[in-house]
Amino acid sequence: MLTALQHLSDGRKIVFGEGNQNAMLMFIGEAPGGDEERLGRPFVGKAGKNLDIILEKLEINREDVYISNVVKVRPTRISLRGTVSNRAPNEDEITIFTPWLNDEIKLISPKIIATLGNTPLQALFGSEYKIGYYHSIMLDYNEKTKVFPLYHPASLIYKPDLKPVYEQDILKLKRILGNL
Repeated sequence: MLTALQHLSDGRKIVFGEGNQNAMLMFIGEAPGGDEERLGRPFVGKAGKNLDIILEKLEINREDVYISNVVKVRPTRISLRGTVSNRAPNEDEITIFTPWLNDEIKLISPKIIATLGNTPLQALFGSEYKIGYYHSIMLDYNEKTKVFPLYHPASLIYKPDLKPVYEQDILKLKRILGNL
């Protein structure tokens, strides 16, 4: 696994996955944000704080899981005010990085992958898979690995009414992990 911070020719930083390379549980998000790009680590910004809460509820240390993103560079746009902000990855970005993600999954070989939001769920299963329907439904990725889709931790920032659903999904994942 590469861990050094790398730069693309356009100056964007590549943010690699990190964590226990023998992890039973792997989290996959969408793409790094500004804090992640600056620090070169996945899930260290606002959504990362929510992921830390999830890990606490699962009674798992961050060092015991592997955390990555589908897209390894920060997708951005320029706002009307001229500031740089995050955007969802486009199809080309997802297509470019999905083989890399699949290689990461093979290397880590987790028992469970928790996808965080639509982008990772769709990268693994196709665009017809929507988090609103598939959250907390266990899916087969391969013979050894199951996928447990969760809403993205950032969704709690923008949609606080999802919190009770999210809490139930986390409790279900905790029960599943307890049975492994």
